[in-house]
Amino acid sequence: MRAFKSGNYLLSEAKLEVRLVYTGFLLLALVGFGTTAAFQLFHIGATPAHIAAYFRGGESGDVMTFAKTPRELMEATHFHAFTMGLVYLVLAHLLLATGASERLKLVAIVVGLVAFAGDLAGGWLVRYGGAGFAPLLLVCWLGQWVAVGAYVYFPLWEMWFRRTG
Repeated sequence: MRAFKSGNYLLSEAKLEVRLVYTGFLLLALVGFGTTAAFQLFHIGATPAHIAAYFRGGESGDVMTFAKTPRELMEATHFHAFTMGLVYLVLAHLLLATGASERLKLVAIVVGLVAFAGDLAGGWLVRYGGAGFAPLLLVCWLGQWVAVGAYVYFPLWEMWFRRTG
């Protein structure tokens, strides 16, 4: 973390061992986000109607679901706030240590933060605010995927393909 303090640290200058550790983290993060995508797409569903049925209860195809209880939402929020906060912190720092444009970095960091926060609040909004919030949650999921794409692609490119010198 000391290397990040200078503000001009680039991952392309990192020692091999450091690049391997960061690459391992990024690949494991991809597995985590991949399972999240699978859950969102195949368990909840990728339409506002499916999202509303998942959180508010109802029928989706031949499956009947019950409304999420405050305890279920609290447990999901609790675990996701801690884990996603730490993952976001690390991924954003890795993005900052790349040669990507300052504008791209800023957009990816803001989109990621807003999308992750929206994902945390989205279940609550759909459940208690109404099914009309389901499209917003879907937009937040899409925002997460755009941001995660930047968080993973640019550091990997910087560490393994950027030519320095």
